Amino acid sequence: MATTGSALAAARETVGLTQESLAFALEVSVSTLSRWENGVVKPLPPKRPKLAKLLKVSLPELELLLRADRAPDATGRSVNARSSVPQPGKALQSSSRIPAVAPANDPDSSADIGSAPSEFIDTLTLTVKPPRRIGWTEVEQVKLMTRTLAASENLYGGGMAGEAGAAHLRWAGRLLSARASAAVEAGIFEAVGNLASVVAFSAFDVEDHDAAVRCFRFGLWCAEQGGSWELRAATLADMARQAVYLGNLDEALSLIEFAHVRADRLAATTRAMIGVVRARLLAILGRYDEAQAEVDRSDAFLAQRQKETDPPWMVYYDEAEHAGSSARALTPLAVAEKRPGNAAERLASAIRLHSDAYPRSRAFSRARLATLQMSIGDPREALVIGRQAVDDAGALHSQRMDGEVAKLLLACERHRAIPEVAEFSELVASGAADD
Repeated sequence: MATTGSALAAARETVGLTQESLAFALEVSVSTLSRWENGVVKPLPPKRPKLAKLLKVSLPELELLLRADRAPDATGRSVNARSSVPQPGKALQSSSRIPAVAPANDPDSSADIGSAPSEFIDTLTLTVKPPRRIGWTEVEQVKLMTRTLAASENLYGGGMAGEAGAAHLRWAGRLLSARASAAVEAGIFEAVGNLASVVAFSAFDVEDHDAAVRCFRFGLWCAEQGGSWELRAATLADMARQAVYLGNLDEALSLIEFAHVRADRLAATTRAMIGVVRARLLAILGRYDEAQAEVDRSDAFLAQRQKETDPPWMVYYDEAEHAGSSARALTPLAVAEKRPGNAAERLASAIRLHSDAYPRSRAFSRARLATLQMSIGDPREALVIGRQAVDDAGALHSQRMDGEVAKLLLACERHRAIPEVAEFSELVASGAADD
């Protein structure tokens, strides 16, 4: 495997570790480790102590390695480890035609099609003055942008949707200071808050957690300014999901309890969704009976769903999404009892019910069902599901999905004596490494 040339990769090679062995020890996918080494993202804080120990460096030394995003390339020039673009300082060629591809033996050329000086990309913004007064037209524009970004995220993951969404959010945020009627003002706060939550979840999906937190908080502020209890509850639930992902269970429990404030003002769909998030937290904490009771209540709320009156940000939460989310809440109970049971049945229902508009959600359910079966069920059945899950994951830009594949590989370790399982693990590891 080719090395990345980054400081982190050099430290790994110094202690004699391959990407595969280090990724396995850290319980992450090889593609996630590769992104760390390429400087695309940084490892989450909970992973850093173990990473430092494996690399035989102190935490301060690890931080220096993570900041060292410039390394010499094969020509000896300094390049940014986050990309392969030429060194900044080269002027763009002024020509009315596309420049020719640079000769392979001309390392100093910046005319290579498909690359551009990094300072051009990083500073490319349009200066557009926001209107002084807005009406429902601007509210509808923000809603249209939000629907488009949400659809992209559901199809491909959070990468492109997050980048594009950040630009849209900067523009939309300026509308909040424009003059408007009281009704339009409430509408624009709600629309911008919903957009902020979509951008936040996109950032969460690619593990840019600082950006996600900032956007979630902005979205929550917008919801409160606009008096939208529905958006407030949905945003708090997403914030709780991120807190669970980061291992901050106390914070997550507080957030989901805040989401339940004035639940009488929430639609049945919203109450089903926040109930399932709370059930998952209770299950993680080992409060299985309470978790089961919360899932039962959420099932009852979903049965009362009136989708024609649901707010736009709850359109995604249908029978398929509820099946997958409630299964996740019941998985700790299934593992404790060593019976896939209800959790597996709900995951299978989610896979069957998800439409082609939600391939990421279907991929998550497949990966989780494969992991559950591999852990406490039939490993050969898990292989069939797992192969499809890995294929699905290949079409997504989602580091959360990479994490699910890593969990599946970890579950495979107990069945390495089965040749098909060992072969599957090796193929997935090599495939992820070559992404």
